[in-house]
This record gives sequence, structure tokens and C-alpha cells, in this order.
Amino acid sequence: MKTDIEIAQSCEMLPITEVAKNVGLDPDDLDLYGKYKAKLSDECLKKIKDNKNGKLILVTAINPTPAGEGKTTVTVGLGESFAALGKKAIIALREPSLGPCFGIKGGAAGGGMAQVVPMEDLNLHFTGDFHAITSANNLLAALLDNHIQQGNEKRIDTRSVVWKRCMDMNDRSLRNIVVGLGSKSDGFVREDHFVITVASEIMAVLCLADDLADLKKRLARIIVAYDLDGNPVTAGDIQAVGAMTALLKDAIRPNLIQTLEHTPAIVHGGPFANIAHGCNSVIATRTALKLADYCITEAGFGADLGAEKFFDIKCRQAGLKPDAVVLVATVRALKYNGGIPKDRLSEENLDALKAGICNLGKHIENIQSYGLPVVVALNAFSSDTDAEVAFVREYCAEKGCRVSVARVWEKGSEGGLELAQLIIDAAENGENRFEFAYPDDMPIASKIETVAKKIYGADSVDIAPAAMKQIKKIEEMGFGNLPVCMAKTQYSLSDDPALLGRPSGFKVSVREVYVSAGAGFVVALTGSIMTMPGLSKSPAAYRIDVDEDGKITGLF
Repeated sequence: MKTDIEIAQSCEMLPITEVAKNVGLDPDDLDLYGKYKAKLSDECLKKIKDNKNGKLILVTAINPTPAGEGKTTVTVGLGESFAALGKKAIIALREPSLGPCFGIKGGAAGGGMAQVVPMEDLNLHFTGDFHAITSANNLLAALLDNHIQQGNEKRIDTRSVVWKRCMDMNDRSLRNIVVGLGSKSDGFVREDHFVITVASEIMAVLCLADDLADLKKRLARIIVAYDLDGNPVTAGDIQAVGAMTALLKDAIRPNLIQTLEHTPAIVHGGPFANIAHGCNSVIATRTALKLADYCITEAGFGADLGAEKFFDIKCRQAGLKPDAVVLVATVRALKYNGGIPKDRLSEENLDALKAGICNLGKHIENIQSYGLPVVVALNAFSSDTDAEVAFVREYCAEKGCRVSVARVWEKGSEGGLELAQLIIDAAENGENRFEFAYPDDMPIASKIETVAKKIYGADSVDIAPAAMKQIKKIEEMGFGNLPVCMAKTQYSLSDDPALLGRPSGFKVSVREVYVSAGAGFVVALTGSIMTMPGLSKSPAAYRIDVDEDGKITGLF
């Protein structure tokens, strides 16, 4: 059986100009990056701004497990299935990060017969967006340290610098560092830190900005430090905004590529969902809605993180309203949630399935609590038995939820036709009473408690005294109306990755709270979540290579 990269490399891609024609775009609407990828031009974005919006379909999933759920694969396959049904559809995805690409799992562009291509380009340098974001982030860090060195006009307290450097790679050695060592001309000695690029506020800012003008306003609001009186110092205060914008002027424009079946895919931005808000850019989603009758987009990790933030942060800020939600699950992952080890997931085990399906049930209830119609996509594996599939179908029916078995990994568009029809019906005819989990004017601590209890199912929330002090300061600075972005493990509904299924009686612990003023949300760090991952004992990088003909191998 071919690997994902072998399938991708053997496909026959159309020139991206031909793919663009399917959604009414001309060659002049594109800035080409070779034959098979392009950025949409500024003129294109202006030309389509008054088009009628299509339907917005969100794809999310149960909590991710080592068994895998195939959320991106289902998203891509659905776009192909919509096209096969004669619907004008565009897929809107995030760009993969080099960190996971070389770290945990390799590439992230779908799988099997449901992939976006060119796979290697997308997973590696693509159109340079992440490099631009990394450069803008680190330019701001350099200007901040230079401001301190060159007289410190803003009286920055070097003990209260909050802006961190970044790189798009997993590197635990850079989590905590010391800068300024050496001579007097080498700067002030202070503790510093790195985050992975997808956790940078610049990434969140770019993905939530309406346009270039809004990007500049958001960049100017970023808090980089506090002065000796405890007042915030922003990127605008240290004259960093113009130069940062210059680095980001092309990165803010969406990228267009294609699936194996030539369905258009807009892939742009990539904030982590366990740290940031985990959605592709607002500009990309709006563009897809203007160009197609259906925009099929994806939120990161499970519905407790990705979908909650899509609703309460992205939709709130961008004025978006989803028409239907697809919830991806697998029999294997549900059995894993029922306590079965990875090496026994291929065996039929209805008891384990019954024990673990409560995880799916909680996510269904959460989406329904937002007033949205939900369709479960049971992503098929060859080891699934008729009895197991029948049990999942019956369970979903009891929850008042449509369900379909998706075979897009194996069959591409053909394997998702029934699922696509159910989603179309849900989007066109399902009851939609979309509402946020909490109002803007709710106090920050109450917003945190609402998400923890309502979405995660926690009994209580323990906000550390230091975090409560931070919340008080954030509210005093005028940021109390912002939504909360919960930084939490993706592996559990709780903040403890070991608690599988649908845990109860647990407490969510919040250790730190800070404001991302440019992005427009307040971040609450729970459990032991980290903003700079490390590599595993056997990272994916060990298996990636280039042969003598220049062909990349081992990239998933």
C-alpha cells in the first residue's frame, strides 16, 4: 500500500490557474508561486467582497488520541464529495507547522485519497507565510531589546518583559533562556523565552485581522512589556508596526492549492488550538464564502478546544455564523477512550466502545448547546465491525444527531457522498439557533468558569492567586470584555491528559492569565500546557529524507 506522500506524488495536478477557473477566478486574480500554488491578489479580494456568502460548514472532532481521528482527511474528502455532487465548494484549512511535521507525526495535509497537494510544498516552506510571521515576531523582540539598550525612553521594567521570541520548530532547550550576556554593548541581561511560531500572537493577529489596515491596528495593540509604574508598553509605543507590516504584507493574503481531485483549497494561517484559537484566517474563510456555495473549514484538535474557540473567538470577532457542524470520530478512538491499549484497537470490543463513546456524546451535546445542527462522520477503518458501526449509529440517533460512515481515505469523493448529503440537508434545513457560550460583558473569571464547566464538564475551577491578580489587572486595563482563549491539553476534556472518555468530578486549574491585546482575547493557561513543544525520542525527522533525484520521502 502506498504511503500518503507516495499517493500525493503520483497524482496529476492541474495548473492552479485551471483550478481557479472552477470558482470564477482569472489568472490576473492570482500571484503564482510556481505552477501549482498561488496567493490571491489584492485586486481579487476587492473584486469579490460584495458577492453573496455561501454556507459555512465547520469540521471538528472528538478529543485526539494516538488512534487518530482523520479530521483533516474528512475535511478534504468532504470538499471532494461536495464537488462530485455538483456543488461549488471550497475547502479552507490551516497551514501545517514544521514543529509537528518533524516532531510527532509528519505531514498534515489529509491522507489517502483525500489530500491537498502539492503535499511537500504545503508541509515545508509553502509560500513563506510562517517564515514571515517568525521574522515579524523576532523583529519586534529585537526592537524591544534595542529600545531598552538605547536609553529606555518608555522606562520598560526589564523584569516585566512579556514578549517572547519564536521559531517554527519543536525545541525544548529554548523554552527558558538568558539573553544579553557578554559586554555592556550586548544588551541587558535578562531571562527570555521562545514559543513555537504557531503559538505567537502575531499568528493569531494575522488570522483574525479583517484586512491590512486592521492588521496594523492589531499589531500596534500588542503588549510587549510593562513600565516601572506597571503600565503596558505596546508594539506601537516602540515604533515597530510599520516594519512588521512590511514583513507581513504578502503573508496576509490567502493561498490557493487543490485536492487530489482538483477541488480548490484555500490554506492560510495556522495557530495552535491548544494554545491559541486554532482556526485558519478570517480572510481565508470569508474569501471561500464569497467564492463558493459551501465553505468547508476545520478547527484544531477536539471540539472542546477548536470548535469552542471557532465559535466564541473567531465567529464572535468576524461576525460569522456556522450553518452546520461535522463531528469526526472513529471506532478505534472511541475504544481507546474506553480504556483499550493501542495494540488491541483492531479487535472487536463492544464493551470498550460502550465505555468510550461518552466522549463523543459530550461533544455532540456541546455543539448542540451552541444551537447548531451536527452530523457525526464516523471515519472508517478496515477493522471496524458491523456491530460496532451499528452501535455508534444507534447512539447518535438517541442523541438526535445524524451520522454517516466516511470512507474518503480509501475512496476519495465517492466515500463521502452520503455524508455530504446529510451535511447539505443539515445546513439547508436544520434548526439553527447559534449563540455564544457566554456574553462579552461577563467577568473574565466567570468566562473561564463557564467554559470549564459547560464545555469541559468540570465540577470546579481553581484560579491561582497570581492568576486572579493578573485577571484584575487585565480588567483594570479595559480588556474585560474580550473572549477567553483556554490553553489546555487536547487529549482530554479535562486539563489532565490521562483522563479519557467523559471525566467527571474534576477540577480545572488555571495557573496564569495574560491578555493578547492584538489578537483580541485573554489567554488562560491550565494544567501543564506548554507554548514550546519538544521532540520525542524518535521524531518524524528521523524518517524524512531526499533521494538522489531530489524527491522527498518519509513525509507521512
